[in-house]
Amino acid sequence: MNKLVVKAMTGSNDPERVAQAFTVAATALASGFEVSLWLTSEASFYALPGRCESFTLPHSAPLHELRDAILNGGSITLCSQCAVRRDITMEDLIPGITIKGAASFVSEIMVEGVQALIY
Repeated sequence: MNKLVVKAMTGSNDPERVAQAFTVAATALASGFEVSLWLTSEASFYALPGRCESFTLPHSAPLHELRDAILNGGSITLCSQCAVRRDITMEDLIPGITIKGAASFVSEIMVEGVQALIY
């Protein structure tokens, strides 16, 4: 099976890009691909309760629904350095989201059959 790893780097500063990251990840999952979504930089805040629920973008699927679909069938990981810079701990996260570092990201994307996209 092919795998898609999506890295989201933007937040409310660029709502269309973050919506695209979640949409592409959820669509790939619905299409039968293995999916891993990484939250980095400003997208880190979407690992916290209520943040996806408060996101709005006209003509976009609700971010919390996309997040839940990804969590139900794939994985969501928060960058460890990004978490530390924002004082986010494991206890703060939505259940099911993990925190891992760059070495884990590199291990995920350097496998044959994996496609990585960065938004």
